[in-house]
Amino acid sequence: MYYKSIGDLNRSILTNIHLVPSDTDLIVGIPRSGMVPAILIAQALHLPFTDIHSFIAGRMFGKDESHHQVIDNQRYKNILIVDDSVASGNAITKARAMLQNLESLFNLKYCAIYIVPVKVKMVDIYFETLALPQVFQWNVFHHTVLEKACFDIDGVLCEDPTLEQDDDGPLYRDFLINAKPLYIPECKIGTIVTSRLEKYRKETEEWLQKHNIRYNQLVMYNPGKTKKSDYIHPAALKASVYKSLNYFLFIESSYYQARKINQITGKPVLCTEIFEMITESESLMHNIRSGKYLPGTREFLLNIRRRVKGY
Repeated sequence: MYYKSIGDLNRSILTNIHLVPSDTDLIVGIPRSGMVPAILIAQALHLPFTDIHSFIAGRMFGKDESHHQVIDNQRYKNILIVDDSVASGNAITKARAMLQNLESLFNLKYCAIYIVPVKVKMVDIYFETLALPQVFQWNVFHHTVLEKACFDIDGVLCEDPTLEQDDDGPLYRDFLINAKPLYIPECKIGTIVTSRLEKYRKETEEWLQKHNIRYNQLVMYNPGKTKKSDYIHPAALKASVYKSLNYFLFIESSYYQARKINQITGKPVLCTEIFEMITESESLMHNIRSGKYLPGTREFLLNIRRRVKGY
């Protein structure tokens, strides 16, 4: 799983900004994922920008970015068409077809920030090659990979309850019914896994239906003969489900739980608390950056040795 955050995207752009031709007059983004890198490139180079549909209509954003102005094809001649990635190549092919009639008026060049190696000939400029599967922070909740993903609820699909609301009583029940939605996916998702008690299934299912969240199954904690305290950590339930399924991704709100799930399953976990993909190596690097493991310490050296020896 190759994941890029918005921070990664910005670094990729700034590192390779020299690849943009110096005579570029206008940046055009391919909606909707291409608009994010298009704006970042335009801002870095102090160039005007617009989206592909406005460009076809002869309009671009004005200086205050809230009004459009007419594109003068004598002044704005060299156009860079930008998308975030080229994987199948469908989006860039469609864009070329849409702009075919404008090729006689403008000098069009096509750019992808990330591109699958076998597709490099589909664009004029690319910043980095990136293998599949790819998941990006700016479009992950619109990606079909979610059909093979586990989802946490609190802190992902909806806000977390406050300490006051988490009373396992009337305040909590009210929270379950009226929780504010957060990251609502556009496509159907795989399995929702939560440490919410099974007795709250009705309220949970009604909330999911209310917000048009489509999913294959909902796994909740069912005490039965096992006490909830028997779980060493709430992540154990989530990890056991994730490990049993042929899924590629778990989306979890808590960084601490995300690390535990990754450690138990060996599978990637996207943490919405920091919007980073947690893998064994990423978990280590985050600890280094946060100062938990400092170079020269025994723990740091032991972790490096484990990575080198592969255990």
